[in-house]
Amino acid sequence: MPSKKSSSIALLYLKTYNLIQVFGWCYILYIFLQHYSSTQETNLWYNAKWPVVFFQHAALLEVIHAATGLVKSNPILTTFQILSRVMVVSGVLLATPVNYAASSLGLHLALLAWSITEIIRYLYYFLNLIGFVPYLLTWLRYTLFIGLYPIGITGELLCIYSATQYAKSHPEAWSYVLPNSFNFTFSYYLILIVTMLTYIPVFPHLYFHMFAQRRKILGGDSLKKVK
Repeated sequence: MPSKKSSSIALLYLKTYNLIQVFGWCYILYIFLQHYSSTQETNLWYNAKWPVVFFQHAALLEVIHAATGLVKSNPILTTFQILSRVMVVSGVLLATPVNYAASSLGLHLALLAWSITEIIRYLYYFLNLIGFVPYLLTWLRYTLFIGLYPIGITGELLCIYSATQYAKSHPEAWSYVLPNSFNFTFSYYLILIVTMLTYIPVFPHLYFHMFAQRRKILGGDSLKKVK
């Protein structure tokens, strides 16, 4: 049985974590919108790179939160959700030259979906921790994913596909091929292909899980309630 002191510290930590993520993704969305509103030609990845790297990797803490019971989330589902994005950021966007994945339409789709989704999600978590969640925010949390999730997944897959083009034309990139003294081989191109294939079983499972959560939280007449 945790003490009141440890519980209050954990609560403060979760509030702080979620609020920081809200501000972080608001900043990333600002960069995204500024890119499209600017009259000058700018590079989206150049401006958004380090904020995306920081806040996307910070989400790895959520795997620990779920695994330790700090939050009531499924550790397996949380791991899949977080690692897929971390893979896109570290294993694709950072691992390939800027004229591949970072210049593709996929980056724009992914950042748009990620930033809106995360602002709503983390704000929902933060307000839930302080005991006040407006119904509109709950409705947005369990409704906008219907469109944003496919957009984000499409963006991620387009980024990975762009990386496969780089890996195909540069077979030595991030690869360790035979023959070698360790009798071991690692193919970056193959890893990218396998990663893309994992979306086939994982995406529908996560997507329909959100629909189940939507029915549980909002019920069947959610559209009427929000009007």
